[in-house]
Amino acid sequence: MAPRNRGKGKKGGKQKKKKNVAENEVEEKYRKAALEVDILKEHLALRRDVARQAKDDSEGLKQRLLELEQELEMSRDDKKDIYEEMIRQYQELQRQTETRIQQLETETKQLQEQLATCREDIQQARAEREQVLGEKDQTIAELQGKINAMETEYEKILHGSLDRVLSKLAAAQGCWEKEATAMHMEHKERLREFGLNPLEI
Repeated sequence: MAPRNRGKGKKGGKQKKKKNVAENEVEEKYRKAALEVDILKEHLALRRDVARQAKDDSEGLKQRLLELEQELEMSRDDKKDIYEEMIRQYQELQRQTETRIQQLETETKQLQEQLATCREDIQQARAEREQVLGEKDQTIAELQGKINAMETEYEKILHGSLDRVLSKLAAAQGCWEKEATAMHMEHKERLREFGLNPLEI
């Protein structure tokens, strides 16, 4: 059987290795993107809880202010300084709360944008993974087709070689038989010349 083309084998091996590396890189990118999505979801939930708590605190402060206003109305003259201080504290706390809420809303928006980006990256990674797998299957199919074609060609060559050898053997056998018959007849004639009967020997 004729030897296989080693050059083509090495080239196919390099292509397969390259496809495996690309597939591993896509898988790693997909895992990292999924992990980032989970982390961003946790951060987003935490930020929402903090914003909700800040709003609840603001409502509590308003309620407390109303209570203080009622108390101050009952003793306005005696507690005027306390009332003003509480108003100042409330305004300061309200300002801080509003600032914190704005910060949390900004961070929430940024996290949502990052989450959307990660989702797009995951979709892209999935598409790339499907493309790599499709190319890999196509390459395997092409290589299998080449292997089948080479096996068929080698089989034809082998059968052709065997047929030629058998033909040559048949021709050689005919020549050997003719030569053997001629030699046998020559020996018989020589035996007869010496007065011997070939059948008695």
